[in-house]
Amino acid sequence: MIHVIAIITAKPGQRDRILAACRGNLAAVRAEDGCIAYEATVDVDAAAPGFARFGDDTFVVVEKWASMAALQAHGVAPHMKAYAAAVGDLIAQRAIHVLQEA
Repeated sequence: MIHVIAIITAKPGQRDRILAACRGNLAAVRAEDGCIAYEATVDVDAAAPGFARFGDDTFVVVEKWASMAALQAHGVAPHMKAYAAAVGDLIAQRAIHVLQEA
């Protein structure tokens, strides 16, 4: 199984616009062959003191894929290309971490 942690930082004040586009794409992504899980997440509102926060402009997509081939197909899927085109100008920075079980 392949795990992906995608950390997306929006330009100031643009996170909600990106998240709306992401939510609109969830059904198509979850229907892809090999998609086990795909969730957009944000900081907990009332986290206990001492927990790290990503901040108001950042969200994290937590993904699980059956294989590297499934992840690679996801990256070139038409709905992902459309999503990238729609939000590209709103993103300040992104880091995609692709992981496997230890």
